[in-house]
Amino acid sequence: MTTPDKAASTQPFSLDGRHALVTGGSSGIGEATVKELVRAGAFVWIADINLPAAEALAGSIGSAQAIPMDVTSPSSIAAAVARLNRLDILVNNAGIGHVGSIEATEPEDFDRLLNVNVRAVYLVTRAFLPLLLAAADANSGSVGAIVNIGSVSGQVGIKQRFAYCTSKGAVLAMTRQLAVDYPKTLRVNAVCPGTIQTPFVEAYLEKFHKHNKEEVRAELRARQPMGRMGRPEEVASMVRYLASDEAAFITGSLFTIDGGLTAA
Repeated sequence: MTTPDKAASTQPFSLDGRHALVTGGSSGIGEATVKELVRAGAFVWIADINLPAAEALAGSIGSAQAIPMDVTSPSSIAAAVARLNRLDILVNNAGIGHVGSIEATEPEDFDRLLNVNVRAVYLVTRAFLPLLLAAADANSGSVGAIVNIGSVSGQVGIKQRFAYCTSKGAVLAMTRQLAVDYPKTLRVNAVCPGTIQTPFVEAYLEKFHKHNKEEVRAELRARQPMGRMGRPEEVASMVRYLASDEAAFITGSLFTIDGGLTAA
């Protein structure tokens, strides 16, 4: 991999010449991350089960290409891997949510959360690992980078989020474990957002609080000490930093972006 001369870079946290892949990249945090990585100079593969949305995003920003991927399907992931000959940055962003205590979480709900939020991260990471390891450049010291999108729900208990908290806790554990196994050939970190204003949150409000959306929306804002929800772009900026050479000494770390929720 040819890494740009940092001294000659026109912007901080440059990703010039890097190739990235973002799962669930067509909306929400994934979409914002795709745009930020392209802005930083990377070429980005937008991996999503919703191919039309991914194609529309790629067409609107340039330096990006849509690629169909069901992150729960080994054959779908393998087909995506076969299309790439290089990968420097992997962002494991795809995920789903669930509301309910352990008593209200049926086994099929629990299995679905683990399948999408945990097993898929394993499948995608394992499949792309050879390309990521090949990205290491002994001359510059650069190595492949993985950024997992975790959640504050993996760090603290959140009411009525039994399955979701469990799944995100596993993602954070995987992040640390991978960093320990590949300390010199791969950097692996996680971003842990609080409640972010995305279609994910809107779908949650529509499904579980259709008749009191604004009341619950206000509660979501209030539970974060800053009094607002985060913006996808704020999470994307952290992903960009962690993927850049400025973060070369960072691995196995969790970066919380939650408006102060876990500090309160």
